Amino acid sequence: MISNSLSRRRFLGLAAGVAGSLCCPRLWAANARIKFIWWGSQERTVLTHKALAAFTDTTGIDIDTEYLDWLDYWQRFVSLVATRQTPDLIQMDYRYLQLYADNGVLLPLDKYLGKRLDIESFGQLNIDSCRVDGVLYGVNLGINSSATIIDREGWGSAGVEPPTFGTTWEAFSDKCEAFVKGNKQPNFYATPDASGIEVVFETWLRQRGKGLYTPEGALNFDIDDAVEWFTYWEKIRVFGGCVPADIQVLVKHTIDTSVLTLGYAATDFAHSNMLLNYQQRIPKPLDITAFPITSTGGQPGQYYKPSQMLSVSAYSKAPELAVELANFLVMSPKAVRILGVDRGIPASPIVRKLLLQQLDAVGRKTIAYINDLAPFAGPLPPLPPQGAGEVAITLQGIGHEIAFKQLTPKRGGEKLVREASAILSNSI
Repeated sequence: MISNSLSRRRFLGLAAGVAGSLCCPRLWAANARIKFIWWGSQERTVLTHKALAAFTDTTGIDIDTEYLDWLDYWQRFVSLVATRQTPDLIQMDYRYLQLYADNGVLLPLDKYLGKRLDIESFGQLNIDSCRVDGVLYGVNLGINSSATIIDREGWGSAGVEPPTFGTTWEAFSDKCEAFVKGNKQPNFYATPDASGIEVVFETWLRQRGKGLYTPEGALNFDIDDAVEWFTYWEKIRVFGGCVPADIQVLVKHTIDTSVLTLGYAATDFAHSNMLLNYQQRIPKPLDITAFPITSTGGQPGQYYKPSQMLSVSAYSKAPELAVELANFLVMSPKAVRILGVDRGIPASPIVRKLLLQQLDAVGRKTIAYINDLAPFAGPLPPLPPQGAGEVAITLQGIGHEIAFKQLTPKRGGEKLVREASAILSNSI
């Protein structure tokens, strides 16, 4: 899948360069050692260790590792930052890139471009997606986007066609109501309660010409937007279209606690690179499609983003080795074949083409989704400001409070704007 802007001659030349860099590894001093930290599933951990072993075999550099699930990862990372013990190579999320770049935790990488960091074939957009104020602080680990994961058999058992590309929010609600009427399975629902899921709320806002944040880091929505959003999900909750509060509250931002994985819902809202992990846990074929839209021909809400990035610690005593490892993980054919699409679709068309040769049906489905999403994808939003992570937790908590009837949608909308505004003010 070579991009149109990359000629065959240029592709072959770059591919030869990739192969050459693998055949002629740099030689490092004996006992060279760095540390790498990441979040993710057990499957990701197994694949990552295999790729790291290949790097050690190639370069002689030993890698110490640390890996946690999403929530524990960021709690741990905060403590490492506080003590200036951040590992040499860091798996970084787009949400937190500006926060840690602005606070001097991450090392600028521009000086390595074209040298130890040979990622020209990513294309400028994929390189620049990891910049803050024009400075490169990350290496794109893979392209992904938000996605709806579908249990087609689950929808079919209720006699309802599942949502697909172009399904509107109104039609999605209608489908959920039809699901309730046709469903015969106990404790089985059309969808999670997405009222507290940040990425779904963000998409809905962007489709209406707004967003979570302005470029200056202020809220880009108001009370009326939040109330309308919470009211939409309240209606679905009332007719039983989404999982009830006592089930939704069990979700911990992991695939293992997903209502789809646990068999409570026929849908989940996630990211495209997670399809493989869902499919490994669910013994029936899954589909992947876009989020609902506000209207046909309306503004796109979704966007392509770095699924994760690799950043180098500003405190690293061996930054060159960390950069070397980052380059290996995204450009070495050996590493790319091991890692597959677990962290997203490779940004480089060169390694993407190599990967296509080995992908199974799920991997091909993921790449097809990224291609088919183009009409529904807009530009990247502004980098989230400091405090964005806390705002996301606040949104989730208020969603739970409304679901448990501790707040009305109106009170919830007012509380969200009030508390989110205070968080952002205190983060300046």
